[in-house]
Amino acid sequence: QVQLVESGGGLVQTGGSLRLSCAASGRRFSSSAMGWFRQAPGKEREFVATINWRGDSTYYGDSVKGRFTISRDNSKNTVYLQMNSLKPEDAAVYYCAAASGWSTWQDRDYRYDYWGQGTQVSVSS
Repeated sequence: QVQLVESGGGLVQTGGSLRLSCAASGRRFSSSAMGWFRQAPGKEREFVATINWRGDSTYYGDSVKGRFTISRDNSKNTVYLQMNSLKPEDAAVYYCAAASGWSTWQDRDYRYDYWGQGTQVSVSS
């Protein structure tokens, strides 16, 4: 079992930055691929970023490449999403997820078996 709790969302102006955190509990966190997804109202869930178990391999969705950075600290059971140069289209509920059956990064949501409750990110223009 892995339990995930996101934090760090909020309201930011266009061009600003936020750092999301996802605190995990459970022994499987450190061996699991982790990912961030987002969902805006009326839109499908979108892949944002993923990281392998060791934290040395990452992959990003095209819309966030060069602006967002995913990282993890297995000693703290936490994964982060640093979001820079935010745009109004980045506004969404952001979800942290764990793919406990995978150690390599995963960009498909069906590979993830544990999800957080989400944190809202709003970007004013």
